[in-house]
Amino acid sequence: MDRNGVGASGAAAAEGRFLEVACDESGSDGENLTGGNTDVFAHASAAVPVERAEECLREIRRRIRSPALEYKANHLLREKHRAVLEWLLDADGPVHRRAHVHLTEKAYVVVEQAVDLLIGDSGSGDSDDDCRAGARALFREGPEVFGERGWREFLAAANRLLRVRSDGEPPADSFVRTAEALGRAHAGTRPGRALLRLAEARSRADAYRAGLAEAPPLIPVLNPLLPAIVRTAAHWSHGGRAVFLVHDRQNMLTDERIAWIEERARREGTALRGLRLVHSRLDARVQIADFLAGIARKIASDELAGRGDPELTARLRPFVGPRSVWGDAASWSRLGPAPGTGLREAEHDGSAMERPGPAAEVNSGV
Repeated sequence: MDRNGVGASGAAAAEGRFLEVACDESGSDGENLTGGNTDVFAHASAAVPVERAEECLREIRRRIRSPALEYKANHLLREKHRAVLEWLLDADGPVHRRAHVHLTEKAYVVVEQAVDLLIGDSGSGDSDDDCRAGARALFREGPEVFGERGWREFLAAANRLLRVRSDGEPPADSFVRTAEALGRAHAGTRPGRALLRLAEARSRADAYRAGLAEAPPLIPVLNPLLPAIVRTAAHWSHGGRAVFLVHDRQNMLTDERIAWIEERARREGTALRGLRLVHSRLDARVQIADFLAGIARKIASDELAGRGDPELTARLRPFVGPRSVWGDAASWSRLGPAPGTGLREAEHDGSAMERPGPAAEVNSGV
C-alpha cells in the first residue's frame, strides 16, 4: 500500500470499488488534554470528488479574497466572512451530507480513562457500564463539589498519571495525594467518595506507570487522533461500504499506528481498505476537511464554554457524529446530531482506545 503517494487508490475509487474520504484534525495537543491550548479535539472528513473540492476552494477564495497562499479555518471564522462560513455549512452548501465531524471533549477523556484504569475490571463487580456511569457522574458533579481550582488540580494529576512522559514528582504519588485530599475534604458527596475509591487503587496506578517505563505503548490512551480515525472509517463504512482514507500528514501516524488503525477497524467490522498520508496543500479535499475540523472545534469549544452562537451550532449539528466523545450534557444537547440522541450512544465506548501495557502486548493483535 502506498501511504505517502497517490498510488492506485484514486483510480480504484473512481471505479467505484470503494469510497475515498479525506481527513484532517484540529486541536491536537498530544497527550496534554488538560493544560493545552484547546479543550476540544475535532476530526473532520469529507467524501467529495477532487473536482468538487477544488471548485469549493476556488469559490471560498473568490468570496474571501485573501492573498494568503493557504487558507485555514480562521479565515472563515472571522466575523467579516460570516456569510462564507454559513454558506459552507448550509444544507444547500457544497459539503452537506458529504462531511462528518467526530468531536472529543478532552477533559472527559481524562476522567473516563482514569476511572477505567483504576476501577475497570477490578473484580469489584463493576461492569463497563458502571464505570462509564461513574465517570459521567464524577465529571458532571466534580466541578461544583470541588470548586474550579480543586477540579483543575484533579484533572492535571489524572492527566499526568495517564500520559506516557513523566517529569518531576512520580505521577502516581501526586495523583493519590490529590485524590485523597479532595476526597477526604468532600467525603460526604458522591464525587468525594469516587476520588477516595480511585486513591485506594494505588497498586493499579503503580503497575500502569511501571508498564510505561518498561516499554512505551504504541497507542497512548490520551491521544484522541487514533480512535477518531477508527470512528471516522466506521461512519463512512456504514452498511458495509468499503472505504479508503486520505489523511493530512501527522507525526503520530507512523506505519505501525496506521497498521493498528486498519486492524482495529477490521476487527470492528469496518471495511477500511487503507490509509494514505498526503500534504494538505496537495489535496483540495483534505483542505476542506481542515476547514471543517477547525470550524467544528471552535464552535464546539464555544458551546462548552457557554458562549455558543446558536445559528452556527445549528449549522454544525448535522455534521457531528453520534459517537463523539463528550461528557458535558448541556452542550451536547445543542451539538448532538439529532434530538433524542442520548449521551450513552455518543460516548466513547472504549473499543477504539486501549490501556497500554508493554509494546509487545499492544501489538499482539496487529
